[in-house]
Amino acid sequence: MKNKLLLLALITLSTIFLFSACTNSQKPAIGNEDDIIVIADSSLYYEVEAEMLHVFEKIIYTPQPENLFILKRENIEKLSQLKNRKNIIFIGSLDSQDKISTYIKQALDSSVTKVVESGEEFFINKKNLWAKDQLVMFIVANSVEELKKDILKGNEELLYSFRNISNHRLFSNLFKPRFENKKIEAELLSKYGWSIYVQPAIELAINDSSGNFVWLRSGRNTPVERWIFVHWIENANSQYLNNDSLINIRNRETKKYFRVSDDSVCVDISFGMSKPMVTQANFNEHYALMSQGFWKFSDKSGGGPFINYSYLDEKTGRFYMIDASIYAPKYYKKKLIQQADVILTSFRTIDELSEERKEEILDALE
Repeated sequence: MKNKLLLLALITLSTIFLFSACTNSQKPAIGNEDDIIVIADSSLYYEVEAEMLHVFEKIIYTPQPENLFILKRENIEKLSQLKNRKNIIFIGSLDSQDKISTYIKQALDSSVTKVVESGEEFFINKKNLWAKDQLVMFIVANSVEELKKDILKGNEELLYSFRNISNHRLFSNLFKPRFENKKIEAELLSKYGWSIYVQPAIELAINDSSGNFVWLRSGRNTPVERWIFVHWIENANSQYLNNDSLINIRNRETKKYFRVSDDSVCVDISFGMSKPMVTQANFNEHYALMSQGFWKFSDKSGGGPFINYSYLDEKTGRFYMIDASIYAPKYYKKKLIQQADVILTSFRTIDELSEERKEEILDALE
């Protein structure tokens, strides 16, 4: 939102003990990645619970039903025990006199309160407030009725805030420079002009320069497999960026390359549960379409979820499709697909890498 940076600057960090821990040496935030602690008055939360559940506890199918986040309401008396948690939300209204609403009003600068009163903003994020890699969100409006409307209206931004910090924490855990497979990264960068983070367990399963297709695979013949592919089309234009085109391109490539040894079974998109969901996305500062759906073996013996980013690199004229699939029949897959999603966002063209990073990767060729 346009006033978000202004609001963050206006939050009074010294007027209430709420923010006193900011100056202390911080330890990493703890708790389950999916848990969001909600500090709200019980009667107020009863009024907005349905809206909060709709936003944060959305059910995704992987294909098992799983919640994006789990909300856990707590009283403000427990705050001292909860300050080190990863995800925290305070909810209040300016016309309420309950403890938590009063607490929030005292914590906000008067200039912030005016912006809330005018309806320009209704939530404020504060990162690393009491712990490292923590997100504390304040949701506040003039009344409970306004709160309910604002939560539903701003659902994408609210959810994005917590998904984004969760991805940041996850990437910090996944990215281990000393275990990075720079040999594969260097081969791809020098040959194709792009790079993606390659973990030590990943193998270069297919490297087809004539078909502009690379398959990175981990967990071959284990209970949990992850497949990442990168496909690109030279001298492309924006005509590829539509739902039908993305489905056709993905099916064409997986039917060609994702096959069993005797070619009797291949992989394609499953429409059994639903058509892939395609949304607009910002992929490393590129306008992109993000596709999420399910794949299946052509003999219907199995399947799983996939996530896909497709965009046109206007500088090189290349259309890129970067895709991750999970095959883990006996396991819940939300965290696995999130991990894969984070790996996909490490994709960079050679022009997007710093000179230091390029040198670091290409040194592995020597």
